[in-house]
Amino acid sequence: MNTVLAKNKPTSIPRKRLSLSKFKFGMTLLLFITPALLPLTVFWIYPMLYSFYISLTDWDYMSPEYSFVGLENYIDLLVNPLFYEVLANTLYFCLGVVLPSVFGGLLLALMVGNSKKGNGLYRTLLFSPWVTPTVAVSIVWSWIFEPRVGFANWLLTSVNLPALEWTGSTTWAMPAVIIVTIWKGIGWSMIFYLNALKKVPTTLYEASSLDGANRWQKFIHVTLPLISPTTLFLVIITTIDALQAYDQIQVLTQGGPAGSTRTILYMYYQSAFEQFNMGQATTVATVLLVITALLSLLQFVLSKRWVHYQ
Repeated sequence: MNTVLAKNKPTSIPRKRLSLSKFKFGMTLLLFITPALLPLTVFWIYPMLYSFYISLTDWDYMSPEYSFVGLENYIDLLVNPLFYEVLANTLYFCLGVVLPSVFGGLLLALMVGNSKKGNGLYRTLLFSPWVTPTVAVSIVWSWIFEPRVGFANWLLTSVNLPALEWTGSTTWAMPAVIIVTIWKGIGWSMIFYLNALKKVPTTLYEASSLDGANRWQKFIHVTLPLISPTTLFLVIITTIDALQAYDQIQVLTQGGPAGSTRTILYMYYQSAFEQFNMGQATTVATVLLVITALLSLLQFVLSKRWVHYQ
């Protein structure tokens, strides 16, 4: 009897074999992730950590010697009133760009989303600004905003409205930069919404019609919830792009007049390549990275209330 029980008793795996199996699995896993982890470490993780180190120094970008100053750059930045003016400009620019770009792209997608003849041409024309270099776009718009002979003031005066200084005015310089940014990015949002609208099941529209829903009710209760993941994606990406805007500001206003269009990224450029204060510049870059991460996290948290996945 004892012999039979001994034969049927499950044999335990030796600890050495188990440890060896875990080691082989770990090495196999490392082998597969190394091609992705290596460039990520070289081109992203290491530069980010080294930039943070530079932000703790007083390096002037030119001399090989510099001193470690700790958190002095961060303290100087947080007590500097100019930083909060720049922060307000950045918030103004982001709100002015993100909302019209996203919801304007949805409106364009609804307008050209059907299969009527010629809509392919409209889609191409609306998307073409996105693939045009920002510098070239900004140069053309600088001519449009020219106060004396520009098309923008000609259009205003033709309908009996006063001409504006546009990029030469502290009031209208930021709206001018926002207009250029929206014009360039709205077609990009449209393309994503066109794809999202095609994936909405037609059976849901048919079921809502049987329930007596009109077109507006279908849009609110069927279309918007089902394309909400695309809306979340566009809001996050457009926000990040707005925080990183530089080319159009450099060409149109150079951060002026009187700093009215100076954003956080442009403040970084001025600190690094005009004032040659690389320690302060990398501090600004680090703060910008933290702000971007916090805004993205906030959008993800708030999205749980309005984003619906099929």
